[in-house]
Amino acid sequence: MSEKKRILVVDDEPDFVELMTKALEKEGFEVDVAYNGVEGLEKVKQNPPDAIALDVMMPEKDGYKMCAELKADEKYEDIPVVMLTAVASHVSSTRYSHYDGMSMEADDYVPKGPDAVKEVVESIKSLL
Repeated sequence: MSEKKRILVVDDEPDFVELMTKALEKEGFEVDVAYNGVEGLEKVKQNPPDAIALDVMMPEKDGYKMCAELKADEKYEDIPVVMLTAVASHVSSTRYSHYDGMSMEADDYVPKGPDAVKEVVESIKSLL
């Protein structure tokens, strides 16, 4: 039997983390969590996951900065990253944009909304 793929969920919203964790575990993944980009990077360095679901807007280090650091490091650059954001519909009012996410070499980009958990799970399954 093959080893379970491990997904790191990095998001500062505990309710969303819980929903993502349940959905990923239901699909047979092992899940690790971090609540900001600093903690997320530490977890990647301690035990690199098979894929990362990464929120954009977080305290201490946002998702774009974390993604950029991962993609700039050859040890972690091949880990698939699915970026999540609640700002997709009102990007002009923030410093975050869809373009920023794609320019950071994220492997996919999912707006937070009613179908976000399902879309992230499908994206991770297709990337792996």
